[in-house]
Amino acid sequence: MINLSVNINKIATIRNSRGGNIPDVKQVAHDCEEFGAQGITVHPRPDERHIRFSDVFDIKPIIRTELNIEGFPDRDFIDLVMKVKPTQVTLVPDAPDALTSNQGWDVKANFDRLNEVVEMLTSKNIRTSIFVGTDLKNIELAAKTGADRVELYTGPYAEHYINFREQAIAPFIAAARQAKELGLGVNAGHDLSLVNLEYFASQIPWIEEVSIGHALISDALYYGLERTISMYKDCLLLNVIF
Repeated sequence: MINLSVNINKIATIRNSRGGNIPDVKQVAHDCEEFGAQGITVHPRPDERHIRFSDVFDIKPIIRTELNIEGFPDRDFIDLVMKVKPTQVTLVPDAPDALTSNQGWDVKANFDRLNEVVEMLTSKNIRTSIFVGTDLKNIELAAKTGADRVELYTGPYAEHYINFREQAIAPFIAAARQAKELGLGVNAGHDLSLVNLEYFASQIPWIEEVSIGHALISDALYYGLERTISMYKDCLLLNVIF
């Protein structure tokens, strides 16, 4: 079973555009779990343009599954996650002004810093995941930091899925296999959707978790949140059934 972690950043984006507390981020986190999500993901950025640091503290006590906090490991982020102690921290290389995550770590160039952060988080029994592309050397070095998992940046897969799905998935299969052989758990995320998720999951059935936000929240505008989560989970179950 591949777990579905719902990224609720877009809910906070809508709330922040108007002020007040509509939609209620805390309520949506609760509802996602009620509707079958196996985890909640948040990605607080320094400018708090969507998820605020205060949201993270508000959400943590109500999470019954897993809380995954993504972010760039600057001082404020590390301070946050060490206080909140989520189930998992996913380290991403976003610059403070990045619109969205658009690449994985150059692990070689950042090895010492990542190694230091992983050690700090591990000391608090927080599962660690490093956001990477499909470069096999990067994955090898990620394992050497002591991280528990890698999260594969699936933007290139989603971009080329429609016209070249076999070619698009090939480097991800190789990367996921490499990670598995090195003893790393494998997560995946970015631009996964109802269009491309089923095929991705069927080709890499040992993926442990997918983190999906933008597409899932957008689909919920049409189908409703409960039905949408069920549809995404169905995509992940098909690889088990067949």
